[in-house]
Amino acid sequence: MTNFTRRDPLDETLDDLFRGIFVRPVNHAATDGTRRMTLDVAERDGAYMVTAEIPGARKEDIQIRVDGPQVSISAERSAAKETREGERVLLSERYFGKIARSFELGQEIDEAGAEARYNDGVLELTLPKKAQVSARRIAIQ
Repeated sequence: MTNFTRRDPLDETLDDLFRGIFVRPVNHAATDGTRRMTLDVAERDGAYMVTAEIPGARKEDIQIRVDGPQVSISAERSAAKETREGERVLLSERYFGKIARSFELGQEIDEAGAEARYNDGVLELTLPKKAQVSARRIAIQ
């Protein structure tokens, strides 16, 4: 008996259409050879929670910039010489070089309250939303 897998192409199209509606990439494809890092963005308790994978980078080599609702993360991974005398490398798939990602959130970020933690190759950002400024009514005299 043959197993059938049901696939709805319209469902995938709608997922692609709505993916990124709340988090818009700013620099979707880098043209200078810089690789894009993978990340997750969640929203809770008046803040955005960003988790980015940056394995192999030291925390001193990670830069984070916040400009209003735009967030930019970049890092440099250094190549470590691990070959011993008489050893020949047959395969090397690890990436060394610059990795970056920029994206725009739905609301401006309060830079003063932003926090960053880096542990085991994972960067965790807590980016509090800036309080909305309400329109001020001016009385006519």
